[in-house]
Amino acid sequence: SNPRVLAADPLVKDGIGEEDLVTITLPYIRSAREGVKRLGQLHEQYGTYEMNGIAIQDAHEIWWFETIGGHHWMARRVKDDAYVVMPNQLGIDHFDFADAYGDQKEYMCAADLETFVHENQLAGNTRDNFNPRIAFGSASDSDHCYNTPRAWYMLRYFNPHFTSWDDPHGCYHPESNELPFEMIPEHLIAMEDVKYILSSHFQGTPFDPYNRRLQDTTRGMYRPIGINRTNTLICTELRATASQQVEAVEWISFGSNVFNAFVPLFPDVDSIPAYFSCTNGEVSTTSFYWVNRIIGALADSHYEKTIAEIERYQAKVMAQCRAVIKAHQHDADHTNANLEIEAIVKQLTQEVLLKVLNIASNNMRNAYSRADA
Repeated sequence: SNPRVLAADPLVKDGIGEEDLVTITLPYIRSAREGVKRLGQLHEQYGTYEMNGIAIQDAHEIWWFETIGGHHWMARRVKDDAYVVMPNQLGIDHFDFADAYGDQKEYMCAADLETFVHENQLAGNTRDNFNPRIAFGSASDSDHCYNTPRAWYMLRYFNPHFTSWDDPHGCYHPESNELPFEMIPEHLIAMEDVKYILSSHFQGTPFDPYNRRLQDTTRGMYRPIGINRTNTLICTELRATASQQVEAVEWISFGSNVFNAFVPLFPDVDSIPAYFSCTNGEVSTTSFYWVNRIIGALADSHYEKTIAEIERYQAKVMAQCRAVIKAHQHDADHTNANLEIEAIVKQLTQEVLLKVLNIASNNMRNAYSRADA
């Protein structure tokens, strides 16, 4: 947010925040639209101690919900054929108050949001071309190295022919404040695309921290999407079947996304296999979390020598696990399917750990070559 908004509607010290949003919303709703209304009402009633955005989805709709100051909020429906890229920055670039206070086909907001905008002189003409990003959002120097470059790279990936993304003087560059909120992709987005883009480190640009051939003035100057401190990536895939029954698959990965694998699991079970769910403070190769951390730490230091093995591993995991999902998607009980996936992932992960460890060991700094070995 920005100081103008926070001056008009300060954050609430004892309000709700990110760690509360799912718990106070999901158990009480049956659709994404209901989720927006409930979460909005709770924000108006209790306030929030931090700014947040959250996507709420069902099998038919996705809504993007943004908090504004301490008590205000807005939400915009994502078009069925579009995608949204959202770094840690308010990104909604258009809002229709007439719809929000009318049919609510694509927009919803706090009951007094339009009045709030007028009274605090946050924007000009709110009816015709109101831009929430300008009114409510931020565009700081830190945004330009931490947030907007990530959005730029994702848009560049999904819509490579939309504009000259690499023109530093064009409208859409890594530090642009005008990046679109949503776009229609040039091809249908698969889960492999989601994994690739959330693992990316500006490959093919002057900003890739792993490309040693680049100049130090640009290499690593922007915050990568696939950053080292990522703990987990979760993507929920909801599919409406012909019988109107919703099929769900949850994709998970642990550790830095550059070096880990994306694993699909059926969530409609009583328990998740131990390899994925039993993680504590003891480092162990019997935990998918810890073994991914080990692989990432080893491969990062030897990127050029290990990345081919990592990419083969990632492709094998997705291909073999997808086959299991396809074979068992209509089963009444998915417990055994998840156990089958656990066995596949455990074997492939141990194999790539051995390969990466061997490469790292043979390229230690204390290596020394002698003719008589």
